Amino acid sequence: MNRYLTRDNAAILAALVAPLAAAAILLPFRANWPNTNVALLLVVVVVAVAAIGNRFAGALAAVSAAAWFDFFFTRPYEQFSIRSSADATTAVLLLVVVVVAVAAIGNRFAGALAAVSAAAWFDFFFTRPYEQFSIRSSADATTAVLLLVVGVAVSQLAARARRLRVITITDAGYLAQIHETAAMTTSATVPDDVARHVVQQLIPLLDLQECRFQYGTLLGHPPRLEPDGTVMTSYGHRDVELAGLPEEEIELRVYGNGRYYGRFMMKPKPGAKPSLQARLVAVTLADQAGRAFSDSERASSGR
Repeated sequence: MNRYLTRDNAAILAALVAPLAAAAILLPFRANWPNTNVALLLVVVVVAVAAIGNRFAGALAAVSAAAWFDFFFTRPYEQFSIRSSADATTAVLLLVVVVVAVAAIGNRFAGALAAVSAAAWFDFFFTRPYEQFSIRSSADATTAVLLLVVGVAVSQLAARARRLRVITITDAGYLAQIHETAAMTTSATVPDDVARHVVQQLIPLLDLQECRFQYGTLLGHPPRLEPDGTVMTSYGHRDVELAGLPEEEIELRVYGNGRYYGRFMMKPKPGAKPSLQARLVAVTLADQAGRAFSDSERASSGR
C-alpha cells in the first residue's frame, strides 16, 4: 500500500512541476513557435502524468499546464490573463482529446490510426486552402506534423495506462496464487504435493491444454520459459504478445538452491498469449516448487 501512496504523491508533485518545467524549456522558442505547437507538447506532459499517476494527478496537470500556458505564451506575457483566442489551437487540442479517447477505449493501433485521421482532417478543414488535402503555410505544416506525432505519442501513453489498469486489477489474483503456494511449501509433507499444486495453477494461468511435472535429467531442446518471463526457442526469443506461445511443449525448469530438480512440461492451447505478468508468476510458482524440493532434501539429510 505504501508503494502506491508514494507513487500517487510523486504523480501529484509531477503534476505541479512538470508543466512548469516544460513551459520553461519551451520559453526560448516563444517568438518563433505558434502557440498551437506549445499547447500540443504540454498535452503530452499532461497525459504522461496521468499515465503514471491517477485521475486527480492528470486533472491537476491539466490545470497547471493551462495556467502556465496562459502565463508564458499568451499576451500580455507573464500575467494570468488571456485577451485573444486562436481557433486553430482550439481545434488541434480538441482533436488530441479525441485521439486520447479512442486510445483509452481501444488499443495502440486504434490510437495511432486516430492520430493519422486527426492530422488529415486538420489539414482538410483548418488549413488553407480549405477543404483540400494541401498545406501551403510552413506554420500549418509544422502544426499538422506535430499533431500527428503528439497524437501518436499520447495515444500510446493512454493505451499503456489502460494496460497498467488491467495489470493492477489482476495483480491481486496473482499474489493470492503465490501466497497460497508459499504457504503450502512450508506445510506440505512431501514436495510432490507442491509440484502437483503448481501444475493445477499453471493450466489456467498460462492457458494450457496439459501440464505435468517431469523429474530427472534434461532431455531434448524444447522451448523454454526463462526466469525473466521470455520464451526461448531454437530460433531465439519468441514474441509471445505477437505470436503467442509455441504449439509444442514448453519447459519451465525447477531449481532449489542452485540444484536442478525437474521441469514443468506445458502444452499451450492454440493461440495462447499469456501476459508477461502471468509468465513471471508462473516462474515464481516454479521457484516455490524448487524451494519445497530443496527444503525436503535438507530436512532428510539432517535426520
